[in-house]
Amino acid sequence: MDSWPFSGDRLRATDVVPDPVTPAASASGTPAQARTRPNPPARKRRWWRWILVGTAAVIVLVVLAAGLFVRLQPTAPPLALPAAPAGSPIGPLDGTWAVGAGSVAGFRLRETVLGFSNDVAGRTTAVTGTMVVAGDRVTSAMFRVDLTAVTVGGKAQPQFARSLGTRDHPTATFTLAKPVALGPAFGSGKAVTVTATGYLTMNGVSRPVTFAISGRRDGSAIQAAGSIPVTFAEWRIAGPAGYGLLGSLASHGAAEFLLVLQRSTPGAA
Repeated sequence: MDSWPFSGDRLRATDVVPDPVTPAASASGTPAQARTRPNPPARKRRWWRWILVGTAAVIVLVVLAAGLFVRLQPTAPPLALPAAPAGSPIGPLDGTWAVGAGSVAGFRLRETVLGFSNDVAGRTTAVTGTMVVAGDRVTSAMFRVDLTAVTVGGKAQPQFARSLGTRDHPTATFTLAKPVALGPAFGSGKAVTVTATGYLTMNGVSRPVTFAISGRRDGSAIQAAGSIPVTFAEWRIAGPAGYGLLGSLASHGAAEFLLVLQRSTPGAA
């Protein structure tokens, strides 16, 4: 049988027998079944997932902790007239009134850390000054605040002292620019709110300001409270250092005060 490529049980050397395991190539020369690389072990993939989940959890915890720290920090409330009822007025209203015990002044500005905001408030009792009342009007007034004595939460804050330039300008001063009418209701002991215009001097810069003041008589004293908006750039005040990429402090704030004045002379000056 000449059509068979072998004679008997022997193969000739030139005859090729296809590998029964290796798939035959296609007409284009590409193997019919390409070999694939083994997939990474499932355990290794699980470790990467745990690392990513753990990292995300730590970031979330840091953000929440920072937010709670900012929100839960105790902040002094805005300075205002006392909530307790005032006593009946004692003595005449006209005369010179001087700042006395119980007076407080300071500042308030907004801080933001990782998207959470809260107020920072500084306080000092180092306030002096006088005002003159004549004919139900405040005819003149000047008040001074020792900025070197301002504390935040009872502690000195060097960064605020540097921003306010207290080394060269340790005092903030307000001077009334024009008289303020109090009205007869004030003399009888009722609380009133009036508008005052004057000059606020800080960091060696004096600028005009207009703001609301609430006042009332309380026995032998006069109580007055208010807040003056302050934009740092207008007084050439360098904004306090913030927290880099994590947070910041606002570029504006407010000067707050609560004055308790006692009459020092019986007549108008």
